[in-house]
Amino acid sequence: MEGGGGIGAGAGKKKSERLYKGIRMRKWGKWVAEIREPNKRSRIWLGSYSTPVAAARAYDTAVYYLRGPTARLNFPELLVGDTTAANGGDLSAAAIRKKAIEVGSRVDAVQIPSPP
Repeated sequence: MEGGGGIGAGAGKKKSERLYKGIRMRKWGKWVAEIREPNKRSRIWLGSYSTPVAAARAYDTAVYYLRGPTARLNFPELLVGDTTAANGGDLSAAAIRKKAIEVGSRVDAVQIPSPP
């Protein structure tokens, strides 16, 4: 049985930074989400968020609408919404972006307390 030492110091660091699938952190601290469209080289921009959870929820929304119930989600237990569109609905990239941003923005609003 092999040890889990990894290839190098950089490999371990990168893995620890990957909290959720489909998101990344900008140098200035914002979290962003995007997803590649199936069978295309283009990506759908899903927004910029204050928390990684909000970005991951936006990603989950988009991947569910693109790939349906078999999609690999960050939060499968939180899957709620219009399942008819995800089961073969023909949503445009703009419609998917809008739905994902709605979810991510709602999560950001709950996670970040507003100033008094």
